[in-house]
Amino acid sequence: MTRVAVIATGPLATIQDLGRPGYQHLGVPRSGAADRVAMTLANRLVGNSEDAATIETTLGGLVFRCDTDTLVAVTGADTSVSVNGVAVGINSAVVARAGASVEVGTPHWGCRNYVAARGGFDVEPSLGSRSTDTLSGTGPAPLAQGDELIVGDAHQTWPATLHAPADTRRAGVVELTTFPGPRADRLTEP
Repeated sequence: MTRVAVIATGPLATIQDLGRPGYQHLGVPRSGAADRVAMTLANRLVGNSEDAATIETTLGGLVFRCDTDTLVAVTGADTSVSVNGVAVGINSAVVARAGASVEVGTPHWGCRNYVAARGGFDVEPSLGSRSTDTLSGTGPAPLAQGDELIVGDAHQTWPATLHAPADTRRAGVVELTTFPGPRADRLTEP
């Protein structure tokens, strides 16, 4: 059984998968990865099923140690990734040897990264999903320093490739459409 020890989380690190659709009529949000494309890419790079649980880190700062040789991949925002201080790049699957520390830096562009380990992170599912939902309190708590995660067996065949080209497109101005939500009272008029 492979374990991953969380050394640092940065501003926020949570467990995410593709979410829990089908419960909105009961007031339970879908949640899941904010960037599903990046999350599923991380899983494909290590040979997991696309819905395997990953770590979603917001604004970097995640550091973890693997207790056995573990195939890991980091995707998402443009950031630095290192294993024992050696840069390994983003959108690549690499073997973190037993005892190695993996560090996800602060993104240069974007805000969320996804860390997949071959086998997926085996946390207790809630309503069919392993995703953390910080708004409703559903799913596992956000990660904290000292947490230990078990790597499961959600892997499939060995991945066809261990590297994917990085998305180099950058938007100059991003225009967002917004709608009032459960925390709209926290906003003020300009």
